[in-house]
This record gives sequence, structure tokens and C-alpha cells, in this order.
Amino acid sequence: MGNLLFIVLGLILLIVGGNWLLKSAVALSLRLNIPKIVVGMTVVSFATSAPELIVSIKAALDGFPDLALGNVVGSNIANLGLVLAITVILGSIDVRKSFYTTDWPVMIVASLLFCGFIYFDGELQQNEGIILVSLLFVFLVYLLRFQKTAVVDEMPEDDILLPLYKIVLFLGIGGTALWGGSELLIDGAVGMASSFGVSDRVIGITIVSVGTSIPELAASVIAVLKKEKAISLGNLIGSNIFNLLAVLGITSIITPITVMDQGLLTNDIFWMLGISFLILPLVFFPKGLRLGWRDGLILLAFYAMFIYFTVK
Repeated sequence: MGNLLFIVLGLILLIVGGNWLLKSAVALSLRLNIPKIVVGMTVVSFATSAPELIVSIKAALDGFPDLALGNVVGSNIANLGLVLAITVILGSIDVRKSFYTTDWPVMIVASLLFCGFIYFDGELQQNEGIILVSLLFVFLVYLLRFQKTAVVDEMPEDDILLPLYKIVLFLGIGGTALWGGSELLIDGAVGMASSFGVSDRVIGITIVSVGTSIPELAASVIAVLKKEKAISLGNLIGSNIFNLLAVLGITSIITPITVMDQGLLTNDIFWMLGISFLILPLVFFPKGLRLGWRDGLILLAFYAMFIYFTVK
């Protein structure tokens, strides 16, 4: 009963936090006069990736490396197969050229780099973590200097220029609510899963990863309902990049991460690569440069198959 209460409270905090975070992100983009997708890929992505970072560092330091790896790999799969799917089912997203010339390729490079590092020796070492974090820094510098809006955004009439103290306040409250909500959700979910005797990897790749992807889901659904599509798409792509480069990069710099359950190398990373590659053809088919409800259903089916083959 206590675990169920944690999950419900966690979900409420995550939805409220997502709303506050979005308000601050929109206001920040208006105040600084920068493309909303840049805000989505920096401010929002950092805040919504914070649960993954905290969970992964704590899991690795506590001697549960599979929980740390499963959390990130599972979150990246859930961000595209679950969160993006639900987002585009609620409202289609029109995509511009810079999405597939910059953002998607960086996500693929980060995914391939991580898989290359972990696949051959089953360990993410400190020097590999430094390479991942360095690549993130280069990407952010490029993003902030050269990136143009990659999504056709509908500017809603309710965009208002908030004073700076309110932006900081909303950002702080939103980030804190997301973090606290994720903690409660994970505690409850892991407590329930552990009672069934499930392995660390399976807990990490399913329940914990979905738990830490709830902030992305909350922020993206709220964004698409408010017609802030630039933030919803930028947030998801940015979050996957940050999960690999920042979360695993920083975690492995603090302590090397060793794979304990080989299922991560024989199953999970290939699902992550597969769904990451799948996004590009979906953008072009059946309608060019658009993600619609049909694409959402395909992604959702892909995610359901992943869960089935992982837990069976």
C-alpha cells in the first residue's frame, strides 16, 4: 500500500513539475529571443534528465551497475517508443531540415559511441566517460551558436514575458518537483518489483526507466497540448543525447560501470539503436517531414514488443 502511495504522489509531482518547467522554458526563450528548440534541448532536457543522473550515480556507487545502465538505456527507448509515441498521437509534429541534419545524427553518434564503448569489454571506463562528456560540450556549443528551429512551431497567444525572478522560481520549483516525484515513483516501483524477485537489469530497463521518463512525458504532453511543439520534440531528442553523454559520462567518470547481466549487451542496446534509427524513416513516411498518429502507433507497438521480449 505504501509503494502504491509513493507512485501516485510521484506522478502528481511530476505532472505539476513538468508544467512549471515548461512555463519557465517558454518565458526564457522569449526573454533571450532564442529558438524554442534550443531551450528544449538545454534547459528542459537538463532538468528532465536530472532524475536519470541522480538514479544512475547512486545505483553505480551503491554497487548496482545494471540498474544505472538499464535506467539510461530503458529511458532512451521509452522516450521514443512511449513518450514520443503518445506525444505525436495527441498532435502531429512538422519537422524541418535541421532536425535530421543535426539533432538526430548527434543522437545516433552518441548511441553508437556508447554501444561501442560498452559492447566489447562490458565496461564503461573513466576515460570513455570523459570522451562522452567532451562530446556533449562540443554539441552544446554548436547548438547554442548555430542551431535554428528544427520544428514548425505554433506560437500560442498565451506566451507572456515573465519577470526574471519568476522564471528562476518556476525553473527551481519545476526541477525540484520533477526530482522529488521521480524519487517517490522509483522508490514505490522498485519496492513493488523487488517483491516479485525481478533482476536489477529488468527493474532498471522497465520500471525505473519509465519512472525517470515520466518527466519527459509530462513536459512533452503539456507542451503539445499547449501547441509548444518545438519544446516537446527538442526535449526528447535532447534528453536522449544527455542521457548517454551526460548521465553515463558523468557516472562513469565518478565510478566505472560494469555490465553484470549480459542481456543488456545481447538485447537492450540493440533495441535502443533500432528505435533511434526508426525515427528517421518515420519522419519521411507516409507523409514527408511529419510525425503523426500513425507513426505514434508504430513506435508504441515497437515499445510493447521490447517490453514483452525483455520481461518474458
